[in-house]
Amino acid sequence: MEMSIDNGWLTCARRQPSPNRDARPAGVEPDLVIVHGISLPPGEFGGPWIDDLFLNRLDPAVHPYFATLEGLRVSSHVLIRRDGGLVQYVPFHERAWHAGASCHRGREACNDFSIGIELEGTDEIAYTEDQYRQLAALILLLRHTYPSLPADAVAGHADVAPGRKTDPGPAFEWPRLAALLDDLATRTQA
Repeated sequence: MEMSIDNGWLTCARRQPSPNRDARPAGVEPDLVIVHGISLPPGEFGGPWIDDLFLNRLDPAVHPYFATLEGLRVSSHVLIRRDGGLVQYVPFHERAWHAGASCHRGREACNDFSIGIELEGTDEIAYTEDQYRQLAALILLLRHTYPSLPADAVAGHADVAPGRKTDPGPAFEWPRLAALLDDLATRTQA
């Protein structure tokens, strides 16, 4: 399916508008993509739990781990499921609450100027080929849509919140993403 953006929303994604969002600071355009890894409960894939977390309806009685997240108000722009399926929670021109206390190249509060992309996974389990393909295609689309987004502006959550976060973890293959981005960019220019 062709990927495009309409009024900040991916046309090919399932929309689940999160209340955990607000306006970016005046005049600020996204110039960083932050890659995250998430699974709920930890190490388990599928199910409604990530949606429930980002929509503030995660029931703490369902699983012991969910009780540790009670009252947490977070979101991300997009989730890429294990099969490559896309779910969008926040339009790209708005601020999602994904990075928390963070810093990139000397700039604090990364939520202000970043787009958060969650990959369904863990630090230790390999991400899927479908996820890498969708992530590369999405990053290229975002670069085309937001000229403020430079080619080298992709970081992991661990890079902007070192010591506090570890995702997307050692299982994420940065060289593989770079190769896919190069290949897609070359094909779209031809």
